[in-house]
Amino acid sequence: MYFAALLARTEDGWEASDTELDDVETLSDLTDLARDASVDEDTVLVLIEQEDAWFGVVRLDGEDDPRIYVSDASAAARSSYGEILLTDELLGREPGDDGADLDSLDLDGTEDGEPGDDEDGAGSDASVPHGPVGDSEILDDLGVSEKELRILDAEDALSSIAEALGASEVLETVR
Repeated sequence: MYFAALLARTEDGWEASDTELDDVETLSDLTDLARDASVDEDTVLVLIEQEDAWFGVVRLDGEDDPRIYVSDASAAARSSYGEILLTDELLGREPGDDGADLDSLDLDGTEDGEPGDDEDGAGSDASVPHGPVGDSEILDDLGVSEKELRILDAEDALSSIAEALGASEVLETVR
């Protein structure tokens, strides 16, 4: 089960809105959705969680590029919403590099070796690390330090973040 919400900072505090991600296929779509919720190009946070598995934060400040943090990249990679956040840049790989290319695969019909045991690691999904990826300082100036963010449990992370922002009540209204 997924939950996603937008928190937009206004001069009166934070406004929350439930976010439907069914029509969001790319980070660009998500960014556009968040910018539409922005008041005077102020900070907007997109908070996404998959029950007990991972959470993600996307932060937009005006026209700046989005900043992203994902608590567990390998868990997020197994979900359609997580894949939106796990860009090539975030994972430190070249755009369009999906792991092994056909030239590096042993396609001669023999069964030499074990899966994932090639020398260059092409048989394993080394491009998606276990654990957090992204900008762990994404919420520092909003009251959630890098250390605090990294130790948050996926089960209650969004509530903890909202509490630190002073936005618990508005987040709960859309939950």
